[in-house]
Amino acid sequence: MTTALYDLFWPTLALVLIFEGLMPFVAPRVWRRVFSEMLRMRDGQIRFFGLICLLCGLTLWWWVA
Repeated sequence: MTTALYDLFWPTLALVLIFEGLMPFVAPRVWRRVFSEMLRMRDGQIRFFGLICLLCGLTLWWWVA
């Protein structure tokens, strides 16, 4: 990894962990309900949601970079 990419990796990972941990910390019951609803979704629905998240993330990255 180049130095600039390496310096960007750890802060980015830290932000992902912060956002991933925010919902279970603030509202564990809501998080549990959302998670159980996701378990009932079909694979195609989950993939579509993942695709939308990827596209939004790439667009945001392109926009701020």
